[in-house]
Amino acid sequence: MRALASGMDVPAFDDTPFTPLRKPLSECRVAIVTTASLHRPDQERFSQADTGFRALDRNDRELIMGHWSPNFDHSGFQIDLNVVYPIDRLEELAAEGVIGEVAPHHYAFAGNQPDTVSEIRLDTGPQCAVQLAADAVDVVLLTPV
Repeated sequence: MRALASGMDVPAFDDTPFTPLRKPLSECRVAIVTTASLHRPDQERFSQADTGFRALDRNDRELIMGHWSPNFDHSGFQIDLNVVYPIDRLEELAAEGVIGEVAPHHYAFAGNQPDTVSEIRLDTGPQCAVQLAADAVDVVLLTPV
């Protein structure tokens, strides 16, 4: 797998989008975006060609990992959801005042995206960004799997 991944072409971008924080982290609303294919039992499972995302509510803890690769070890997730979706750690950081607050919604994508990542760059990524903006999210914690 390592040799395969190391030889894959990745898209090149002319610039790297980055927005510096406009306020202290202690005043920021933080959301999680994960590539762990998480979904609630009442949501549609991720398919192998799924470029969409699932919205997760802040209080959701009964989540299913839809990652189907036989090479992926699910045991950490089965023991502690926070391994791939550190929602309880965010709640602790908010309680300690390190971050301002935890966002009401978080988002999950499938990690296996097409090589061009064009769907996520042009379609579902911007759609998710609109929802994050609607929740007034200042910071996104990306948890890749």
